[in-house]
Amino acid sequence: MLKNSHNVRVTIHDRPVNSQVLNCDYFQRGKCRSCTELLTPYPQQLAEKQHRATELIAAGEWEEPFASRPQAFRNKVKLVVTGSVKRPQLGTLGVDGRGVDLRDCPLPTPGIRGAIPAIARFITACQLEPYSPATDFGVLKYVIITESDDGELMVRFVARRRGVQGILFKRKDELMAAVPTIRVITLNVQPEHKAIIEGDEEILISDSHTLPMTLDIPELDQPLMLNLRPQSFFQTNTDATAQLYRTAVRWLGDVDSVWDLYCGVGGFALVLAAGRTRGNIVGVETSEQAVQAATQTAKQIGCADRVQFIAGDATEWVAGADGSAPRGAGETPDAVVVNPPRRGLSTQLCEWLNNSGVEQVLYSSCNMDSLARDLASMPNYAVARGQVIDMFPHTQHCEVIVLLTLVSR
Repeated sequence: MLKNSHNVRVTIHDRPVNSQVLNCDYFQRGKCRSCTELLTPYPQQLAEKQHRATELIAAGEWEEPFASRPQAFRNKVKLVVTGSVKRPQLGTLGVDGRGVDLRDCPLPTPGIRGAIPAIARFITACQLEPYSPATDFGVLKYVIITESDDGELMVRFVARRRGVQGILFKRKDELMAAVPTIRVITLNVQPEHKAIIEGDEEILISDSHTLPMTLDIPELDQPLMLNLRPQSFFQTNTDATAQLYRTAVRWLGDVDSVWDLYCGVGGFALVLAAGRTRGNIVGVETSEQAVQAATQTAKQIGCADRVQFIAGDATEWVAGADGSAPRGAGETPDAVVVNPPRRGLSTQLCEWLNNSGVEQVLYSSCNMDSLARDLASMPNYAVARGQVIDMFPHTQHCEVIVLLTLVSR
């Protein structure tokens, strides 16, 4: 194990992390600077994240941070389509506003990198003109690719108009023959001239609409298989996500009833249901597709009789403002799990949690600043344990998970 200036031991899968800086040609040539910390050796990156977390948040115990793979860890990419029909570029916009092709970026998983050249050729074959924000001309805006741990792919084309579906339906077999690992193909329609990646309308092109994502959780009797649908949220680093769920099982495994707010595809709720939690579990999520996916998984693993997923706003749901009647309504659960977006929890939800009397709250956050702010607004709780999980290597961002225990009512 390696140690650094903040005395953090850094390992990946019980093997020491190489301290050398990741070699990236795009960064060296100034073409892409998304990885702002790329020149910092990875152990030092992790040490600085751990140090910042311990400075911001007072925890009774900080567990060793979880180190990600320094490369090939991203299970999802959102690629801007630029260039021309004959020579489409899939990547990002550079500092000058021009497209930068990132097909050789070292961060995505091998299956994603291997599929990009064939997808580029498919764009040419379909005569899909890349969209230019500067001229407001063209049709194809983005290609979004997700890879499961089993090597299967979900490919989503984001275009200005739904008429693109005709050529995608006509030639989808060509793409699936060129990339046999593709399981799901969709067209997302985003007609607005705005910096919004996805629209509300999703058109299924392939026969399958679900990408199974298998996670190895040693604390469970068998791997956990979640179901991802096109517009449902799932973390971009599969190893780090599995560690989040492992931590949840270790810290909350003995509770009887749980509410999982901002549950996404149901990861926390389902891993607890598959573990030692035998009581009722309710998950709340705004995305209808995510709720459908989570419900499908609950049936597959045989816990649908005690795990319920509801489409709704978490703040409104706990206040009863949306009229929902969850299983066990009116009763306080043993634990609440919250995994909000970067902005953190609403003031109303923090107030409800602080006065709820719930014995334990598991808070998973991708923004230490909003996490620290929310914790300060819940004085009835103390942070018993914390862990930094490096979901986003080579950036200043990471996931922090903390366990809150009730100290006063």
